[in-house]
Amino acid sequence: MTGVRMPDDPVQRTAIYSLLLNIFLVGAKLVLSELSGSLSLRADAIHSMVDVLASLALIVGLVISTRKSENFPYGLYKVENVVSVAISILLFLSAYEIVMAALRGEQIFLTYSGWQLLAVMALVPIPFIFGRYQIRIGERFGSPSMIADGAQHQADVLTSSIVLIAFLGQMAGVQLDRVAAVVIALFVIRAGWDILESGMRVLLDASVDRETLERIRSIIEEAPEVVSVKEVVARNSGRYLFVEANLVFRLRDLQRAHASATRIEESIKREVPAVDRIIIHYEPMARSFVRYAVPLADPAGDVGTHFGESPYFAILDIDNVERKVKRQEIVANPYLGLEKGKGIKVAELLLKHKPDIVLTKESLRGRGPGYAFAEAGVETLQIQTDSLKELIDDLLRGQQLA
Repeated sequence: MTGVRMPDDPVQRTAIYSLLLNIFLVGAKLVLSELSGSLSLRADAIHSMVDVLASLALIVGLVISTRKSENFPYGLYKVENVVSVAISILLFLSAYEIVMAALRGEQIFLTYSGWQLLAVMALVPIPFIFGRYQIRIGERFGSPSMIADGAQHQADVLTSSIVLIAFLGQMAGVQLDRVAAVVIALFVIRAGWDILESGMRVLLDASVDRETLERIRSIIEEAPEVVSVKEVVARNSGRYLFVEANLVFRLRDLQRAHASATRIEESIKREVPAVDRIIIHYEPMARSFVRYAVPLADPAGDVGTHFGESPYFAILDIDNVERKVKRQEIVANPYLGLEKGKGIKVAELLLKHKPDIVLTKESLRGRGPGYAFAEAGVETLQIQTDSLKELIDDLLRGQQLA
């Protein structure tokens, strides 16, 4: 006979553990309430019954949220957020239940034995410990409903503490149920509000946090073929993110631009696992200047003979309309000491400066740097000019270089 197989998804597996724990707590509290005659313990058992319903809703929400259909092509991820909002409402109802019991309940003189007190004390920390575990799982896998369920379990510690306080108060001859109930209800309301606010932000398509957006933007900007990032927006849908980006590529070939967009999507999903879907809109570069990169043998401006061995590189922005140098920068080559792979490293360095054309005395065709530039949509031209000044004069005159 084979046992029941638990789900492979850690979130769904934890949700089932939550259901089983809540069923156990309901049963234990009902038995203890019958044995002790405690109405507060019976009310706490009813409160835990709400948790059972919440756990069932959580499991259903997690299962449904991962399914896609023709009617819901973007998936049903927001079901998780609907569930978290429902749980927040249950928290509000629980708080109302506690306050009403505190304001209208009759004074109850409890009769109990020592083992019943120990049993009640043992039940109090169980939901708190499991709630912390749920929140860790929810944060690790980005499940808002799991975090909400964990928060409710932690709130249950406070409601269960009412029972313990009542038991201990009876020992001292002091009835503290009503004061403790009102204080605990305030904590429950606060937890419910936090969960409701988080869930509603997602349901109303509020943007994700700035840190995540900046991280996605930086990943995109690292791609050498990207000239600029016009806009990046993202929204939550359950535990997943939907991202949309408007980019300017230096590439004009649609096939290569599509391949570049695919690489960028893969990089984002690799660095930000919560991203489920990315839409990239791209357009070709349109600007009034051309950026050149030129190897230099020295800071004085002699053009270098060998690409990877050149100690410096000039970065030039030539305005094609006004025929002038808009910007000139000399960049040092930090890879001169490498025995192998200097050319590729230098190419990667230059690509960070977003050149449009690389001018060299030696041909880069069929070599690693040449492939790297071609992949990024950067043109390479072979020149015969010996000095940077002559080269700039030729560029300003619009003279053919190769």
